[in-house]
Amino acid sequence: MKCKKCGYESKTNKEKFGLALCEICCYFSPDEKEAFQQYVNEKIPGEILGTFRKNYTSKREKQKQGMMKKAVKGSLMSRAPFGYKIQDGKLFPAENYKEVEEIFLEFLNNNISLRQLAEKHNFSVNGIKKILKNFTYIGKIKFNNQVYSGIHQPITSATLFNKVQDKFEKLGIK
Repeated sequence: MKCKKCGYESKTNKEKFGLALCEICCYFSPDEKEAFQQYVNEKIPGEILGTFRKNYTSKREKQKQGMMKKAVKGSLMSRAPFGYKIQDGKLFPAENYKEVEEIFLEFLNNNISLRQLAEKHNFSVNGIKKILKNFTYIGKIKFNNQVYSGIHQPITSATLFNKVQDKFEKLGIK
């Protein structure tokens, strides 16, 4: 698609008010339809924007880069998972942290369904699956399909975690 303002052709061009714009022109475009139409009518040669294109990083990409830096350092990027609390920007085991290991052990050692386990601990089935698959509980941070060492205390052992992952695989649970 060709940008209606500068003529730049790219697969990543975005649509706004029914017109295709490159990321640079879209970023600077006004949000009011009348002002937008006026903006698009003021044509600009695409070559002039070359320097901006070389150095442009979308907000989404900047956010992802920032999150990647935090993950590499072992810092959490979101809210605290069940069994943890955040204090001074760091993860610490919460009062209910022992329940996490109980969930792991119950799933591993008993012939219990995820539904039954979820009901017993007052979670949804997806909530239980998230707990059982969360690398945070073994002191790791997972981001962008990469696993990094965390700076927080693990709640359960890597051995128990891996045995639970093996059981998921044997049962064909994704």
